[in-house]
Amino acid sequence: MMGDDCVAHPAPNIYHDRRFDLDAAKILPGEYYASKRDMLLVTVLGSCVSACLWDARAKVGGMNHFMLPQLGDRETAEVIDMPARYGVYAMEVLINQMLKLGAQKDQVRAKVFGGANVTEGFTHLNVGGRNCAFVQDYLKQEGIAIIGSDLLDVWPRKVYFFTATGRVLVKKLRSLHNRTLMERERVYDKQLRQTRLEGEVELF
Repeated sequence: MMGDDCVAHPAPNIYHDRRFDLDAAKILPGEYYASKRDMLLVTVLGSCVSACLWDARAKVGGMNHFMLPQLGDRETAEVIDMPARYGVYAMEVLINQMLKLGAQKDQVRAKVFGGANVTEGFTHLNVGGRNCAFVQDYLKQEGIAIIGSDLLDVWPRKVYFFTATGRVLVKKLRSLHNRTLMERERVYDKQLRQTRLEGEVELF
């Protein structure tokens, strides 16, 4: 398990969405949420990615919001695999929560979003591309089929995931009038690089 600074934790921001008349959870960087109730999960993505996972038989859905931490030139060889390990952790905590709610891993399907090169200073590191490649490779290795995606590009996205049906709505934000999204991702990246990963999540 993790130390004092967790790299993934359940989304605490629950509210009622008047437009869709549903209870909703707002998923920020480093957060995830799963539910077997009819809910709306909402996030805004820049360089980060979100996996929307759904078990149609159990009617369990979940979403995460994560990115791989960046390693600087001074990082040592001992931590070269850290980015992948953080990505694995972010995926496994969501899957584990869904299994607790009754999902069966062999029934889970995925829709994946994000990975745009929108964060100033991250473009040359191809942060979005690395995040996209990771989530696709991870799901392939775990045998979870990707049945929908909207990845890469240069625009932030707002994603709405309906846990009861697996439906996803995506809106590309072609004009971003503030730096909130970019600042959130910078802060999140800094937290990831300062967090020590002490163990793995055991799926059951």
